[in-house]
Amino acid sequence: MRSKFLRFLICAALLAAAPLAQAQQPAKKAVRIGYLAAVSATADAPRLEAFRRGMRDLGYVEGQNLQVDYRHESEDLGRLPRHAADLVALNVDVLVAVTTNAAQAAKKATSTVPIVFMGVTDPITTGLAESLARPGGNATGVTNVAAILTGKRLEILKETNPKMVRVAVLWDPKAPGSIPQWEASQQPARQLGLELYSMEASSAESYAAAFKEAVKAHSHAVWVTLNPVANSNQKLIAELAIEHKLPSICARGDYAENGCLMAYGPGYVNEGKDGARYVVRILKGAKPADLPIEQPTTFELLINLNTAKRLGYAIPRSVLARADKVIQ
Repeated sequence: MRSKFLRFLICAALLAAAPLAQAQQPAKKAVRIGYLAAVSATADAPRLEAFRRGMRDLGYVEGQNLQVDYRHESEDLGRLPRHAADLVALNVDVLVAVTTNAAQAAKKATSTVPIVFMGVTDPITTGLAESLARPGGNATGVTNVAAILTGKRLEILKETNPKMVRVAVLWDPKAPGSIPQWEASQQPARQLGLELYSMEASSAESYAAAFKEAVKAHSHAVWVTLNPVANSNQKLIAELAIEHKLPSICARGDYAENGCLMAYGPGYVNEGKDGARYVVRILKGAKPADLPIEQPTTFELLINLNTAKRLGYAIPRSVLARADKVIQ
C-alpha cells in the first residue's frame, strides 16, 4: 500500500510540474521576412497570395510564427535601394525580391542576408548569380524566362495574321529585365519575316505618345515586355492598344485578364508557390549559393475574346484550340 501511495504522489508531482516546465520554455521565435516588390500591390496581388498560401502550406502563418514586412514600389523605382536598406535594417531572416529591379536593389543592400527572387528575366547577365546551377552568392530563386519565350510570342502573333509585317515592341530601357526581352526579339523576328519597331517607354505618362508613334510607324501589332512600369499599368496599356487598333501579345496571364489580346508565359501562381518553397528551404538551413535557380516548365496561352471583339480582330481556330484559357 505504501509503495502504491508513493507512486501516486510521484505521478501527481510530475503532472503538476509539467505545465510549469512548459511555461518556462522560451517561446519559439517567429521568422521575419522582408518582401520588396518593384510593382504596385494591386498588380502583385495574385503572386503575393500564392506566396502566402505556399508559406501556409509549408507551416508558416503570418501572425503566428511568421512576420512579413512589405514594401511595394511602383511610383518611383529610384526609391528601391532605400526600401531594401530599410528591410535589411529590420534584421530579416530572408529578403524576397520581386522583379529584376527589386532583386538588384536587394543585392546591393546586403551580401549576407539570403535573397529569394521572383519575376527575374535573366539573373546571370544582371549580376544576381554566377550561374543557374550554382548561384554562388546570397541570392537565388525562380526566373520567368521572359526573354527566352520572345520567339514563341512573336510566332503566335504572326499566326493570328500571316500578313503581319511590323510589330512594335513596348520595352523599358531603364528596366534591366526588359532589355534582354527586346534584344532577344531580334533574331526570331527576322526568321518570321517581321520588322520590329522600338517602342521605348519608361513611365506610364509616356505610353500614350509611344502608341501614337507606333501607329505612325505603320505597326500592325504590339508585344509588351515584362517590366515594372508595364506590370503596374496593364489596363492602361490594353486600352491604348485597343484605341489604336493594335492587337497585343503580353508575357503573363494577368495581362490578358486585364485586356491584352493574348498572353503566353509561365503561370503567376506557380511563381509565388515556388518562391515560398525557396524561402522555407533557406529557413531550414539551405544556402542560397547552393540552391539552383529554377526555370518554369509549364506555360499557358490566354486569349481575350472580348478584346478581339472590340478590335474587330479574328483569332484563327488553330490558335484558339491551343488556348489554355479563353476570356469572354
